[in-house]
Amino acid sequence: MQIGIVSTGIYLPEKTMTGREIADKAGIPVTVVEEKMGIRKKHIPGPDDHTCEMGILAARKALEKASFNPLDIDLVIYIGEEHKEYPLWTAGIKLQEAIGAFNAWAFDTALRCGTTVMALKVAKSMMLSDPGIRTVLLAGGYRNVDFIDYENPRTRFMYNLGAGGGAILLQKDYSENLLLETVILTDGSFSEDVVVVAGGTKHPISSEAIAKRLNMLDVLDPEGMKQRLEEKSMSNFLKVIRESVRKSGYTVDDIAYLAILHMKKSAHEYVLRELGLSDEQAIYLEDYGHIGQIDQILSLELALRKEKVKDGDLVVFVSAGIGYAWGATTIKWGKG
Repeated sequence: MQIGIVSTGIYLPEKTMTGREIADKAGIPVTVVEEKMGIRKKHIPGPDDHTCEMGILAARKALEKASFNPLDIDLVIYIGEEHKEYPLWTAGIKLQEAIGAFNAWAFDTALRCGTTVMALKVAKSMMLSDPGIRTVLLAGGYRNVDFIDYENPRTRFMYNLGAGGGAILLQKDYSENLLLETVILTDGSFSEDVVVVAGGTKHPISSEAIAKRLNMLDVLDPEGMKQRLEEKSMSNFLKVIRESVRKSGYTVDDIAYLAILHMKKSAHEYVLRELGLSDEQAIYLEDYGHIGQIDQILSLELALRKEKVKDGDLVVFVSAGIGYAWGATTIKWGKG
């Protein structure tokens, strides 16, 4: 039984922030931001660019592109961030209602920036095991840029966080853009390295916590995290890619395009080099920043517009999320 991608959708806020603006806020040279961090500009939310709302806009684009009736959707999986319109809220149900998927049911899922890759695995498994689930919509938004304190050097590697929404429409027995195998690795030794300290049950929000900026993202053990991550991050990154491709019946040499999240330029180049890929086989998102789990969808759409992906190409989505999680999904693009 085959599962194929019918359509994708992307929403990007009109408002942007340049690398120079980031440099000015952080008090660091603009060359560091633009060349080392790889941020020329990034999209940031406007007054109406709420998390679930951006997912709704992306979902509508995906449905319109495919001329698809939302009443034919069986399941909606919300892939956006937990930071959304309301703290305790099932955003997937709101999204389902807003797009008119009245015959579907919905739930939220989360694995930080690895959510889209993880949700593809979940959706495929559910579609294969449940005859009542034929069509699934994955959609959500991201605006964790709200948690960045540009005066905190411990979070410098997250200055690229931006905002946007993405959607993927999947269908059973669809013979194009085949969803193959997904591989995910998680390592809980990093689970409390990057957190928003205040706002949960351990440290409730208060005026004092806000004054101390404990309601912003922080790295509790920056040196320890750096040492441990250097030992594991790139090797796990490459491992999930190679395993996903192998389990799909291919080799790394078959990869035509890598839809990779935004990261510092040297890390991006390292991954391509280790896989034997050229710069033309990926898009560096220096004009978009890191939109969390939306990066892979954005990268694919950009690649299709630039004709970097054609029928018969092997495409790999790859992600890494705070926690720490690494994931990759292999897709056989075009007609089967």
